[in-house]
Amino acid sequence: MGGIGIWQILIIALVVLVLFGRGRISEMMGDFGKGISSFKKGMSEEDTSSDPAHSKRIEAPASEASASETKSAETSEKTGS
Repeated sequence: MGGIGIWQILIIALVVLVLFGRGRISEMMGDFGKGISSFKKGMSEEDTSSDPAHSKRIEAPASEASASETKSAETSEKTGS
């Protein structure tokens, strides 16, 4: 007693099949598989892009960066934010 037997598993599977239908379950499993492969692809891309030599980050010169910071500060003062 207390353990899940084969009959309980079959009843649960039958209820799930009736509620969702065969097409919906296969669609969910397909989406789940795509999500896993997308996650793995993203993780591998992150590993390759973490090298500083391969970084494609573009930075503005210091004079342009300070000018844009000044403009945003002036704009926030005018709006009262």
